[in-house]
Amino acid sequence: MSEPAVPSRRSFFELVTMALGGIASAALAVPFIGYLLGAIRKNPRRWLSLGPVGQFPLGETRLHPFTNPIRQPWDGMTAETGVYVRNLGGGDFLVFAMNCTHLGCPVTWFPQSGLFMCPCHGGVYYENGERASGPPPRGLFRCVWEVRDGQLWIQAPFYPTLQNSPENPAPP
Repeated sequence: MSEPAVPSRRSFFELVTMALGGIASAALAVPFIGYLLGAIRKNPRRWLSLGPVGQFPLGETRLHPFTNPIRQPWDGMTAETGVYVRNLGGGDFLVFAMNCTHLGCPVTWFPQSGLFMCPCHGGVYYENGERASGPPPRGLFRCVWEVRDGQLWIQAPFYPTLQNSPENPAPP
């Protein structure tokens, strides 16, 4: 009987080098493939019920806070968002994202003056969401909404940008 051949030192290091190269290649390939597949993923927007239409009094603007249903684990506090809802009567509503169009800070509604104001850089918006003054480039982002079975529904908002706003969504 012959003894099994002991691999040489050179062949052992070649095997180790190939194994480590394969592991490194896989470690780089997995996120890259995920990035490529993420581009063909369906549009993640979902519809979210804000509650019965009756909870929004006629002519009043109210903040409706909620946890964004399309959040990611790394979103942290930014997943806690909201919309401003104004009942115009006759089944018509104005629904605004609560983010300033300048840098995305949350705006505050002041009913005494009928203005939305941004605390970050002094952006001001009228009650209809149009820009009044300050650095914002445009009015507040409007959210897509509809009334179904007496409930007010909105399309789950995302962090809007000028190129990808609720009125002008990116293609799925």
